[in-house]
Amino acid sequence: MQVAARRRPFPAAAPGSPQPAGPLYPGRHGAVKNEDTFKTSPFHLDLWFYFTLQNWVLDFGRPIAMIILPLEWFPLNKPSAGDYFHMAYNVITPFLLLKLIERSPKTLPRSMVYVSIIMFVMGASIHLVGDSVNHRLIFSGYQHHLSVRENPIIKNLKPETLIDSFELLYYYDEYLGHSMWYIPFFLILFIYFTGCFTPVEEESRMPVPALLLMGPSSLYYWYLVTEGQIFILYIFTFFAMMALVMHQKRKGLVLDSNGLFLFYSFIVTLVLIAVWVVWLWNDKILRKKYPGVIYIPEPWAFYTLHMNNLHAAKESF
Repeated sequence: MQVAARRRPFPAAAPGSPQPAGPLYPGRHGAVKNEDTFKTSPFHLDLWFYFTLQNWVLDFGRPIAMIILPLEWFPLNKPSAGDYFHMAYNVITPFLLLKLIERSPKTLPRSMVYVSIIMFVMGASIHLVGDSVNHRLIFSGYQHHLSVRENPIIKNLKPETLIDSFELLYYYDEYLGHSMWYIPFFLILFIYFTGCFTPVEEESRMPVPALLLMGPSSLYYWYLVTEGQIFILYIFTFFAMMALVMHQKRKGLVLDSNGLFLFYSFIVTLVLIAVWVVWLWNDKILRKKYPGVIYIPEPWAFYTLHMNNLHAAKESF
């Protein structure tokens, strides 16, 4: 009678020794990419183009669409065209950010990415409501270069507790909404940036389409930082990028085309912010609204202060 051969068990690994590779020893978090292979990712022309286009149309263009389109099409007690732009932005931007993370040649912390995306959608949605009301107040004479209590249409409200309600709305729009929107946004960009390194020097250059997209991308980041009043967040993200670049350079790693595009866009953004601040340095009215060491006026505050007056002067003639 033939006795079935007993299977010999694999010897246990010694304490502290690395687990052998293979399907019998899966990683604690499932199948992951090999971090040591340094796969090179080509320039994501489609994603960066869609990203820049929707930023300009759906974010920068939403208040412009609200002002240009006839008021009869979108009454003040109904959502405006800009609100629908904002709704589309809240859906498309998280999708593009997730696709960007998926194309990273490096395994990135998924839990942090998912939590950041959730916070991003929450913050952008809070901002949608506050920004919708604040921009519609322009039609009633609200002036963004003044504080809430200094606005003529606000300070005469009765009872005075209504002013507190408008200040609460402003807080949700400009502080809470912006923080929950922009902190996850820049965090995701930085997480993606950590995977944009390669040991191949020849792959550390930007193609022509990247150079063409860098201008519009940098200009949008300038608008994002100035209008969102998030210079501290932006500059800390930029410094973290610089520190990471210098750290990886010591290991013989350089930025690939996607990393260069993001890094150079941030550099150009810093130059644009500096030019903007120097240009409006002696503006006494804007200085009053933006006191303190960091003086970076909002573009829409500049518009309601100077451009509205210019339009009124032209109409009077």
